[in-house]
Amino acid sequence: MNGIPTVAIEAVPDPLPDDLAVLDVREQFEWDAGHIDGALHIPMMELPDRLGELPDAHTLVVCKVGSRSAQVAGYLAHQGYDVVNLAGGLYDWQAAGRALVSESGTPPYVA
Repeated sequence: MNGIPTVAIEAVPDPLPDDLAVLDVREQFEWDAGHIDGALHIPMMELPDRLGELPDAHTLVVCKVGSRSAQVAGYLAHQGYDVVNLAGGLYDWQAAGRALVSESGTPPYVA
């Protein structure tokens, strides 16, 4: 991903270290279906207005397949944030057997 800091799921520690924040940039319905426990949810289109909510920490940016999160990671890196994009997104996360939680009351899945 041309100059965008990116990591494959195999390189993401399990469990996640305490000093790593997770930013989920998917839409609300996607978040409700399943997300990483403890992640911060800011949909991609809301991000410019919500930059003040970002943690001052190394941040893993995620979406469904890694495209939106790559755009966000590139934007945030250009702004000086310490970020990395998850290649393959939550599809790869779930395929690797990593846990998701759900707000919908149904078993979590990647929407």
